Amino acid sequence: MDHTDWIMAGYSLITLIPGAMNLSEIQTFLAVVETGQLNRAAEQLNVTQSTITARLNGLEDEIGQVLFHRRKSGAELTSAGFRFERYAQLMVDIWRQARQETALPSMVEMIFNLGCHSDLWPGFGEPLFQYVQHSGKNMALSAWSGDQSTLDRWLGSGLIDAAICYTPSLTASRSEYRLRRERLVLVSTVKRKLQRWDPGYIYIDSGEEFRKSHAATYPDGDTPFLTIGSAVWAKDYMLKQPTEFPVSGYLPERLIETQLKTEKLFAVVGAPEFYRNTYLVVNNEAASRWPWLSQTIRAFS
Repeated sequence: MDHTDWIMAGYSLITLIPGAMNLSEIQTFLAVVETGQLNRAAEQLNVTQSTITARLNGLEDEIGQVLFHRRKSGAELTSAGFRFERYAQLMVDIWRQARQETALPSMVEMIFNLGCHSDLWPGFGEPLFQYVQHSGKNMALSAWSGDQSTLDRWLGSGLIDAAICYTPSLTASRSEYRLRRERLVLVSTVKRKLQRWDPGYIYIDSGEEFRKSHAATYPDGDTPFLTIGSAVWAKDYMLKQPTEFPVSGYLPERLIETQLKTEKLFAVVGAPEFYRNTYLVVNNEAASRWPWLSQTIRAFS
């Protein structure tokens, strides 16, 4: 199924639900899923809780299914709600893209939608985005941040044409291109050598391959007090710590080149290094429209 087919399939999902073009009901549903509370969803959407209740009741009446178990402790999805969630997200995503693409000026001949893992935007996503920008004329570009599951969903629905990620999920309609390997370096906020136990060590989760290599390299390592799931967050956190409380962790070298030169961070002497693969995943149907794709891949691999 190509990009156009997926968009039309999304519109079909909307038209299959009587009256469901009331997008506010679907957005309300997703807000309740996200917050788990009707009152918090009301705060998020800046409406009253009675409005939230009315929208949910209307949506459930249109679908003919109860979507939430509503209790004083919060709102939990029913089995029907779980099934509906991915379609609701798809409808909102398609509506967002439809508004964006419909509003483009008439001279636009091509649209390129890039998804990027948030940690890969510095050093990968941003320069690739700029490279593509200067490679084609009369082309509109957009970039969206997401985790791996979100990027996979967007690729599958045709909402993005390509994604920069760590762990691609491949299908027959996608192609995978390996980009530069990422070097992970143990850095500290103070100069020091490798030591068996660093109480200020931050475990920065860099995926399954890193977890296995880290466990094999440090088999006797104690469980760290701090764990952060984003390299960008971890870097910002480390730079804000006072010098009397030094911290350390494995960060991608591309993120810390400036801090190493200015000695705001220091490479730990004698520390092992790790590597992580990065990928550009492309929807094949969209790629057939890009004469500059092969040049882009060569430039970033």
